[in-house]
Amino acid sequence: MKSFAAIAATMSVLASPVLASDELTVAYFQEWPMPFQYGKAKGIYDERLGVTVNWVAFDSGTAMSAAMAAGDVQIAISQGTTPFIVATSAGQDLRAVGIAVSLSDNDNCVVASRLEIDKDSASELAGKTVALPVGATVHYTFLKLLQHFNLDPASMTLVDMAPAEAAAAFEQGSIDMACGWGGALNRMKESGNVLLSGAEKEEIGILTFDLTTTTGDFAAEQPQLLADFVATTAEMNAMWTAGDRRDEMLPVIAQDAGMDPEAAAAVIDGFEFPETEAQLSQKWLGGGLASYVEGVATMFYDLGNIPSVQDSYAEFVDLAPL
Repeated sequence: MKSFAAIAATMSVLASPVLASDELTVAYFQEWPMPFQYGKAKGIYDERLGVTVNWVAFDSGTAMSAAMAAGDVQIAISQGTTPFIVATSAGQDLRAVGIAVSLSDNDNCVVASRLEIDKDSASELAGKTVALPVGATVHYTFLKLLQHFNLDPASMTLVDMAPAEAAAAFEQGSIDMACGWGGALNRMKESGNVLLSGAEKEEIGILTFDLTTTTGDFAAEQPQLLADFVATTAEMNAMWTAGDRRDEMLPVIAQDAGMDPEAAAAVIDGFEFPETEAQLSQKWLGGGLASYVEGVATMFYDLGNIPSVQDSYAEFVDLAPL
């Protein structure tokens, strides 16, 4: 993984060339199954947008930012919040135009079962040891959890560990609390319990999500094309969420993601795809997103991971397409 300094150094602000009238390039991730892939595989985007959509797979959100800065990509779907925050903090003119997926149950902190500590006895965490990847968004989740439970972070011993290493140490009983995501989080849960569920975290403003992003130039030059893209994506999400076409959609999504249907189902069933009205609400693009980004950016700055922060991140959130 690149250092924050190296990431920021790549975020030079370049002018995006005017889009060719008959093509659009969109960045996405392989092995990250989402409803849009049904529309991608079936040619629905090309039909609705009236242009050829070139889909390019990336292995990191940082690479997506760099490709948009170079003008090679116009839209990125499911870009992580950390690369978005690093890029915009460095001055890149990216715009968040949608919540691609909510992952609140896929990013959390787990307390060892042997301690018998839950949300009603969280004060007992004082003096305990926690392992987490310092500077990752789950670090921000941890700090917000402590804030919610009126706990001073200085009262705990923090060990910087990648989620996989933290899960192993947690299982061995050498640490009391661990934070992570994905498969590592699932392993942590085998030896402990979460203090708050994903839904409970969202209720107190702790969000975990990926974004649909674009450049400021593209949003200004191609507003209708951008609106058509997010509308088509919303249609695919609604089709999936309704559930009655799951058997039809899942094999197509899985194949496009490079996964077998069972593996794809295990991932996508942990995702939530907020409907348009919800995305426009105060919780998300209506205010909560900018506030969350500012909070995480401030944490990164305080930790020395990024050299500067923006006065406000509201300008990097664009509600117009939705």
